[in-house]
Amino acid sequence: MELSFPHIKETCLYIKDIDEAEAFYHGKLKLPIVAKAEGRHIFFRAGSSMLLCFIAESTKQETRFPAHYGSGKQHMGFGVPLSEYEAWKEKFIALDIHITHEHVWNEKIKSFYFEDPDGNVLEVLPNEMWDGIG
Repeated sequence: MELSFPHIKETCLYIKDIDEAEAFYHGKLKLPIVAKAEGRHIFFRAGSSMLLCFIAESTKQETRFPAHYGSGKQHMGFGVPLSEYEAWKEKFIALDIHITHEHVWNEKIKSFYFEDPDGNVLEVLPNEMWDGIG
């Protein structure tokens, strides 16, 4: 039996402060809030995907679900159309979100990195980034 997933539905980051995550992901990045449980999690919608932000110390002690947690500089990327990449970069600059690095891939496609309040490494990259690779 062959499996073929159309996309990743959920991505999870571990955070320390729900209010800081809300101010950043909802306040600055304008991701709609789908669910929030004080002291445990806040979930955001990003297009057809979900960004789940958990307090690691809470989910580490789970008994109702499998325990899950993480630490350190986790990474995830937001996809944008290649034709809109520069406009997205300008939006981040206008929002005073510090771009920590911009990289040129294969001498033609760029992506840029920034961090959330917990130091997670986030990226904006063209949807076309992985086309024809792998």
